[in-house]
Amino acid sequence: MNPPAVVLLSGGLDSATCLAIAKRDGLAPVGLAVDYGQRHRAELMAAQRIAEAANVDLRTICVDLRAIGGSALTADIEVPKDRSPDQIESDIPITYVPARNLIFLSLAIAQAEALGARAVYIGVNQLDYSGYPDCRRDFVEAFQAAANLATKAGRENRAITIRHPLIDMTKAEIITLGTSLGVDYAMTTSCYDPSPEGLACGTCDACRLRRAGFEQANIPDPTRYVEHTR
Repeated sequence: MNPPAVVLLSGGLDSATCLAIAKRDGLAPVGLAVDYGQRHRAELMAAQRIAEAANVDLRTICVDLRAIGGSALTADIEVPKDRSPDQIESDIPITYVPARNLIFLSLAIAQAEALGARAVYIGVNQLDYSGYPDCRRDFVEAFQAAANLATKAGRENRAITIRHPLIDMTKAEIITLGTSLGVDYAMTTSCYDPSPEGLACGTCDACRLRRAGFEQANIPDPTRYVEHTR
């Protein structure tokens, strides 16, 4: 029997690729989605589609970060649109959710420990990204050290490894790898501000990075965008 692993599954292309990598690595992944009150709730439905297609169990934990606020994804703040690549790289945008991956990894480590899993996969990336501090290698390495000290598994020399296989890959490289592993990116969503029908806006940072990734990978973009972005 393949050993279990927990994969943080947001419904986006990075997490879908991580799920495929975990299966390629010979593990039996369990998907973990977090309903944190995000405005782009289409990602929760995407996570369900991806898990069902991969024939893996998906567990959803609710942690309402709207009570904290401070982000365009959890509060009534406008999502930035039409930012240039230089602008995307220059600062940490208002779509940053305070401590989101700190919280998500804590939940994933707890779930992994309860399941007896020895690995957690997270699709963080520090190249083609919006500059979030909790998507960087130094954060993941620091969290790994803390998790080793904070868990029974870590104290008993059964540390749960945080795997971040996409950390130094471009979006194009991620898409190319995922395509080779059979990921159907039509099931994924990246948009921070989708239409009520779930169509991607095409102009937020996440959409711009996604579109550029498909273009650079020379792979057709299966995303359904609202008409004015065509």
